[in-house]
Amino acid sequence: MGIVSRTLNLFAHWANLLFVKTKLLPDNPIAQFDLNPNLPTFYVARLNSRADLAALDAVCKKLGLPRPTQPQRLGDNDIDRFLGLQNPTPLFAKVAAPSNVLTTGRAIFSALHGDPQIQAQIIPVTILWGRNPGKEKAGIGTLFSHSLTPSWLRKFFVLLFSGRDNLVRFSQPIDLKQLINDKSDVDELPQKLVRVARVHFHRQKLAATGPKLPSRDKLFSSLLAAPAIKKAIADEAKSKGLSYEEARLNAQELLDEIAANYSDAMVRVGDRILTWLWTKLYNGIEVKYADRVHQLADKGHEIIYVPCHRSHMDYLLLTYVIYHQGLVPPHIAAGVNLNFFPAGGIFRRSGAFFIRRSFAGNKLYSAVFKEYLSQLFIKGYSVKFYTEGGRSRTGRLLPPKTGMLAMTLQSMLRGIDRPISIVPVYIGYEHVMEINTYLKELAGNNKKNESVFAVFKAIKNLKNYGRGYLNFGEPINVNQYLTEHQRNWRDAIHPTDVQKPQWLNTQVAELADTIMTNINSAAALNAINLLATILLCNSQFALSKRKLLTQLSFYLTLQRSAKYNAQVTVPKDSAEELLSHALQLNKLDVIADELGEIIAIKEKERTLFNYYRNNILHLFAVPSVIAQLLFNRFTVNVDECKQMFATLYPLFAKEWFLTPLRDEYIEEVLVCFAQQGLIEFNGQTAQVKKDSSAVTQLEMLGKVCHLTLERYAITVSLIQNNQGITRKNLEIESDVIANRLGTLHGIKSPEFFDKKVLVAFISSLKENGFIKMSDEQCIRAEAKLEHLQHYLDELLPASISHSIQDTL
Repeated sequence: MGIVSRTLNLFAHWANLLFVKTKLLPDNPIAQFDLNPNLPTFYVARLNSRADLAALDAVCKKLGLPRPTQPQRLGDNDIDRFLGLQNPTPLFAKVAAPSNVLTTGRAIFSALHGDPQIQAQIIPVTILWGRNPGKEKAGIGTLFSHSLTPSWLRKFFVLLFSGRDNLVRFSQPIDLKQLINDKSDVDELPQKLVRVARVHFHRQKLAATGPKLPSRDKLFSSLLAAPAIKKAIADEAKSKGLSYEEARLNAQELLDEIAANYSDAMVRVGDRILTWLWTKLYNGIEVKYADRVHQLADKGHEIIYVPCHRSHMDYLLLTYVIYHQGLVPPHIAAGVNLNFFPAGGIFRRSGAFFIRRSFAGNKLYSAVFKEYLSQLFIKGYSVKFYTEGGRSRTGRLLPPKTGMLAMTLQSMLRGIDRPISIVPVYIGYEHVMEINTYLKELAGNNKKNESVFAVFKAIKNLKNYGRGYLNFGEPINVNQYLTEHQRNWRDAIHPTDVQKPQWLNTQVAELADTIMTNINSAAALNAINLLATILLCNSQFALSKRKLLTQLSFYLTLQRSAKYNAQVTVPKDSAEELLSHALQLNKLDVIADELGEIIAIKEKERTLFNYYRNNILHLFAVPSVIAQLLFNRFTVNVDECKQMFATLYPLFAKEWFLTPLRDEYIEEVLVCFAQQGLIEFNGQTAQVKKDSSAVTQLEMLGKVCHLTLERYAITVSLIQNNQGITRKNLEIESDVIANRLGTLHGIKSPEFFDKKVLVAFISSLKENGFIKMSDEQCIRAEAKLEHLQHYLDELLPASISHSIQDTL
C-alpha cells in the first residue's frame, strides 16, 4: 500500500470518527451467521469506496472481526480483504476504472483451489448512506443521495449530510464449497462471485430503500392511462351524464385522496420523534423472528405485512420496527378517518394510502383503488394492511375482512413477476392507549371520530405503558399457497383485464383464516396478560402474593414446556421479576395484613384486564379444559381427553384461529402437570395428588375457559330445548340469558355479551356439523350436539348449569 493510499485511508478513518454514526444489522452478526474470527476473512461490498471501507473497518474492530483495511495471508500471498464490485465514478469522466474484485477474487480462489485444506469466509456487507431511494427523474437532490454510484465529490456530500444515517448490514457468508463445485474452472469463479454479489446487493438496496420514486403527476398520469381506469372513467361519464374529462377529473381527485406521497425526509424526522416517544411510553420494545423478513428480502420477495390491530400505535410501532431492521417502511393502508389535519399529511408522506370503509356503489373508486394497489406491487413496494378492518375492542382477533386480500390476489393475476409473501404480525402491549375508549364503546357509546384534539390529548397523557411486543409470524408464500390449493390459478393471469375467477372468494377466505392463525401462533406472553389470566379467575380479583407467584410460576413453566405452538414467546423473567415489573405500571393494589400481602386488580382496571387476558386466552384453552376435567374427576384417561377435544377443539379453533391439535399436545400438558407435582401420570392415566395446593392450582387453571364454555352452553341449551328456533330468535334469547348470567354471577368480560362472538359461534356450529339450518334460518340439532352438551355440563360448575336451565 503506497503512501498516498495510506494517507487517504487515514483521512477516511478520521472523517468516519467525526461524521459517521453507524447502525449495525444484525446486532450480533457473529452469532447470527456463525462467523469465525479466526478464519481467513474477506468482505465483498457494492462500492470500492474509502468511506465505505472506513465505516466497515470501525464496525469490524468493535466486533472483533478481522479488519478489512489489513491484508489477509492466504497460502503464500497477502491479499486485500475488501472487495468492491464497482469503483466510484470519476469526477470528470463517465466510466469508472475496473475495481479490484476480479483480480482479488482470482487470487482467493487460486489459493483455495491449490490447497483444499484452507478454509475461508467471504462475507457480503451492504453499506448504505441514508435510505433515500432516489427519484425516477434525477434532480439536484441526487447530489446528496447515495442512490447512484457517486464520484468522490458527491461522496463527500453524502458523508456530510447522510453520515449519521449509515447502515452496515452483514449477510450470510457465501458458500465457497458450492461455488467451487459449480465452477471447476478457477478463472470463472470470480465472475460467478460478482454475479451472485450483484444480485444480492440489488435486492438488499431494494429492501432497504424501496424502488425509485416517481413524481406524483407522472404517477397519476400513468394510472389514469391504465385500461381498467379508462374504462371505469367512460362508464362513470355514461352513467352520470358527464363529459369524459369531467369523469377523468373525478378519478384524479380520487387518486389524490388515496395515494401516498412517500418522503424519505419525513420518515427520518418521524424516526427521531418515535425514538423519543417510545422512550417516554415503553420500557422496551421486544421484537422476535425478524430474520424471517430478512430472508424474504434476500430472496427478492414482495412483502405484505398483515398485523393484528390493537391500537393506533400499531401503525407507528410496526413501521418503526421495520425501519430499524434496515428495511424500507411499507406503504400502509389506513382508514380514511385518519386523513385529518395535520395527521393525514404526515401519514401520507410516511407512506400511508387511504381507503374508504366501503366501495359499495362506487365503481370508479373501486377501479382507481385496485389499479393503485396493483401498481404498488408491480413497482416493488412493500405494503401493510389490517385484515381485521378495525381495532379490536375486546383483545381477541376479529373475524377477517377480506377486501384488501382479494385485491392483493387480483393484483397477482396481473402477472407480477416477483414472488409475494404475506408476513402475519402479532402485536401486544402491557397497556393499550385507547382501552378506556373501547370499554365505553362496548357499553354502547358511539365511536368518536379521530381529530387533532384527540392527538394532543393523547400526547398530554403520555405515561409509562410498560413493554411492547412485536413477533413476526410464519410467512405465507402466496404463489406457493395458491399452487397447493388452486393448481390452475395461473390460467387466470392477464396483464390488464383481470376477471374475478370463481375460485377467488374461497381461496381468499381460507388464506385470511391462515393469516389469522399464524398471528395467534406467534403470540407474546407478558406480565400483564399472565396476571390478568390468573386474577380474573378469582373472587374479588385478588390472591395472596404467595399463591399468585406460585400460579404465575406454574403458568410460565407450562408455556415453556408444553407450548400450544413453538413460536409463542415466553418471558425469560422469573415470576417475582414479572410481578415486580407489573406493580410499577399502577394497575394492581398491594394490600398488607397480619398474614402477608394480597395482590388485587385495581377496581377501575378490572373490566379492562379482560382485554389483556383475551390476547392470550387461546394459549390456555387445552390446558384449562384438561385441568377442569382433572379437578372434576380426579382421574383422567388420555383417550377420554382426546375424545372430548375431538368435539370441543374444532369450535376453539374457529373462535381463536388455532392450528390443528397436535397428537402429542395433551400428553405434553399432563407431563408438565406431573413435573409440577400436581398429578401422577403413567403415560395413559393421570390422577390428581391429594395435596390441597395441587387441587387449587388446577381449579384456577380450569376456570380460565369458563366464560367461553358458558357462552357455548347457553346457545347449545337453547337449541336443544327449542328445536326449530330461528337464528334471529336464538341470537336474541342467547343475549338475554348471557346478560342474566352476568348479573347473577358478576360477569364483567365484554366478549361474554358480544353479539359478534355469538353470531360467529352459531356459524361455527353449522360448519362443524353440530346443527342444520333450513332456508328459513330455522335450526335443528344434529346428534353431535348432544355430545357437546354432555361435555359442557361436565366441565361447568353446577351453579352455572342450573342458572342456564332456570332461564330456559
